[in-house]
Amino acid sequence: MPLILVVDDEEAIVELVAFNLKKEGFEVDTAGDGYEALKKAEQNMPDLIVLDWMLPGIDGLEVCRRLRENKTTRELPIIMLTARGEEVDKILGLEIGANDYVTKPFSPRELTARVRAHLRARRPHVDEEKSSEKAILHSSGLLLDAAKYLVKIRGQTVEMSPKEFELLFLLAANQGRVFRREEILDRVWGYDYPADTRTVDVHIRYLRQKVEDDPNNPSLILTVRGVGYKFREAE
Repeated sequence: MPLILVVDDEEAIVELVAFNLKKEGFEVDTAGDGYEALKKAEQNMPDLIVLDWMLPGIDGLEVCRRLRENKTTRELPIIMLTARGEEVDKILGLEIGANDYVTKPFSPRELTARVRAHLRARRPHVDEEKSSEKAILHSSGLLLDAAKYLVKIRGQTVEMSPKEFELLFLLAANQGRVFRREEILDRVWGYDYPADTRTVDVHIRYLRQKVEDDPNNPSLILTVRGVGYKFREAE
């Protein structure tokens, strides 16, 4: 039974989220502040964290940042749950390392659906002809090892979040194929919400900063205007 850690200082929110998750068969642990969240995340190793932005002690962004820096917790899916609904806030949360963003007031059913989606999407998605145990070597010197979540560029290891790796693996495993943003959401994040396609754009931007020689003039991860993204075909 998957364990979900719900972190919020509002008791009513914690009770609402916990009730709906338990009703769907999840085990739930809770924390009321940032320090308690970090302690429980490392000690109890939940399968996913629902994390409020505004917390006493240290806020949710700092909790997210520390979780991503810790090797024990860096791959945990994190859904930010907050009243801050501006696009700039959503982008900031994604840049820090959150996998998803749900604004208050929220639908408990939608939150539960997103929890399930992220739990399904913890492994890389590749085409049937590509085994997750194989490495992909591109002529540019880019090496991806799906079994180890390892990325190297010209022999140098590049640090990536799990979702960044899965997105890069999906594109690189299907060189030349164009993926719509909605399809990427479904294949990598496990759900298809058109309003959340900004999530894809943010992750593409960060991937380019890590793998492209010139992120402003990408030669590997290409934009297909009006459609989506593709990985350059090997010459």
